[in-house]
This record gives sequence, C-alpha cells and structure tokens, in this order.
Amino acid sequence: MGVKRLIHRLSIVGLALMAGLFLFAFASSAGIPDDVLTTANPRVREVMAVQEDVTPELMSSEDILGTAVGQDDDGELTLIVYVDLDAKNLGEVVRAIPPELRGERVRIEITERFYAMAGKPGATSGVSHKAKQTPPIQLGTSGGWGYDIANGYCCGGTLGSLVQIRGTPYILSNYHVLEADIVDGGNYPPRVAQKDDPVVQPGLIDVACNAASAQNVATLSGIKSLPSSNVDAAIAQVIPGMVRTDGAILEIGTISRSTVAAFINQAVKKSGRTTGLTRSKISGLNATVSITYDNECAGGTAFTKTFTGQIVISNRASKFLNSGDSGSLMVEDVTSNPRAVGLLFAGSSSTAIANPIGEVLAFFGAAMVGD
Repeated sequence: MGVKRLIHRLSIVGLALMAGLFLFAFASSAGIPDDVLTTANPRVREVMAVQEDVTPELMSSEDILGTAVGQDDDGELTLIVYVDLDAKNLGEVVRAIPPELRGERVRIEITERFYAMAGKPGATSGVSHKAKQTPPIQLGTSGGWGYDIANGYCCGGTLGSLVQIRGTPYILSNYHVLEADIVDGGNYPPRVAQKDDPVVQPGLIDVACNAASAQNVATLSGIKSLPSSNVDAAIAQVIPGMVRTDGAILEIGTISRSTVAAFINQAVKKSGRTTGLTRSKISGLNATVSITYDNECAGGTAFTKTFTGQIVISNRASKFLNSGDSGSLMVEDVTSNPRAVGLLFAGSSSTAIANPIGEVLAFFGAAMVGD
C-alpha cells in the first residue's frame, strides 16, 4: 500500500479504545503519582488510544518500523513514528506522514531496522564484563548457550539478572541469547537448543569459540518465549555455587526485589557484556515495533516478529546498548538497590527496546531476587 493512501485511510478510521490496555496500564504503575508519564497517566492514555488505532495501518507499509508514545522538546506528548533509514523513497515516505494524526502531534524518527542484539564477532567491551569470573559469579556479564557456534562463527550475549520461581534461582536473559538456535543447519554436529543444555560464562564469543575455556553456570529451562509470546526472554536454572545468591550485577550491585513501571524521561541504567555500565532515559512507551532475528548464531534463516507495549530508550551512537548487550536488565538510575524496569533485547544505533519487566516475570511466574 502506498504511504499517501495509507495516511488517508488513517484519517478516516474510527477511534478504537482497548479496555484491556487500560487495565494493564493501571496495574503496572501502582504507587506512581498520576502526573508521572507512565502508561497509566490520563494524557498518555489519550495519545496511546490514537496510537493503537493508527499503528496497524502505518505498519502495513514496510518502511514503517514501529510507533510509540513519546515527548517533544517542549514537553508535549507526541506519537512517534519510526521510519526505515533504508527506505527506497525515504523523502517521499517522510513527506507523506502528516504533522498530526487525530489531533495528536507526530514526530518522525529515522532509524536503521531494529535487530535482536546478540553478540557476534567484532563487538568490543570492557574487560571486566567479558572476563571469566571466579564463582560465584556476578551477572551483567558475558554468557550464552554452551553450543552457540554456527557457520564458522560463535556468539554470546549478557546474563542479565537473577530471578526465582518457587524458591529455585534462575538466570534471566533473552530467548535469542540462550535458546535461539532452532534449526540444525549451521552447527556441527547438528543441534538445536534444548532443555538442560549448558549456559556458560563467558559467552563463546569471548573465549575464541572454545567452550573448554568457559564455565558452566546454569542449564536451560527449555521454556520458549518466541515466537508466540510478547517477550524475548529465557531462563536457565543456576548450578549450585556458580552464581551469587544475592543476584549482584557488575557495577550495579544488588537490586530491589520490587519492580517499577517505565515512564517518559525516566533515568535508567544497565550493565551488559559489550558496553558495560551505561545510562540513558526512557524516550517512548507502548511501542509497537518490528524486530529482525536469525535462527542461529550466524547465517540462519531470518524471521521478523512484531512486539507491542514495549519500552523505548535513547541509544545515541549505540552508547547505551550495542550488539552483545542483549539480556541486560534495565533498572532505575539510583545509587542503591534499584528497581527493575525492563529486559533489554533489541534496537538500532539510535534506539533501544526493552520488554516491560512485569510482563517478563509474569511469563515465567517468577520474581526478582533482591533486597
């Protein structure tokens, strides 16, 4: 569908409100004042209602990568539309998007496609986040599936945080870091990720693809979040004695067992394999975004998945999140015992994407480990 025709259709489609969306917004923002710009804020909900209504038509164009609710420089809320930098007729696409939709401001952000950010050869990092640790290890560290080799490459990501299910501790990371190999094609001997496979620290990418130079710290749960769920998450049961029981994260320390809803301009930080400890701010809420994946470490058959209700974070020049940081836990930027906000999993050189932590924990029936 042409962009001009698409926008015309958006201008005449009726407004649709989703009661379930509002219920989620209130539940996820409990204890936060109404004037804070969470998804429970009345004005944010007004923009979200328009966003929910226009997004399906917008994203019927392959040049539109997603939408979110954000804020302009003057503090006014806006509907953000993410446009593919590589669109064949980029200028035409941009000109066809009006400055307002249904009375709400529209801000266009031009970006590369959003990719799941597993680490591949070429990524660099501070030594402390890639080094093999003496057990029990801290998290926010390099790690991954113990057989993550395909087509001559090895990969890895970040072992993000510690959660528990009925008292049993698990490492939390992303599906595409721990369980993404779903085809036999590129590795030898042929294999796919299965329950009880080893999870290693550091990841194979940081030990020259030699698993003997890493250490087994957990075993895969075998619970698959993708492709059917709205989170990119995986857990691995901790091998006793291999991970600190307090769930300490490198350069962050212990966190709170409580979580907090994201809000616009919220200061956040994360500790990850590639960029280490970094800080940024929430730039968008309720994002609908299309994410590109591989089926194994490298050279697998790509697929694309659309997520809804995601958190968007500023990522200028990939300084907050880069390849290999996938699986990092995003927390509020406070000095001690910060609360978890989201699980980072994808992005571009200007934008990072996180699953809301409440949705991740609900998927597993898990709770954060913390003070």
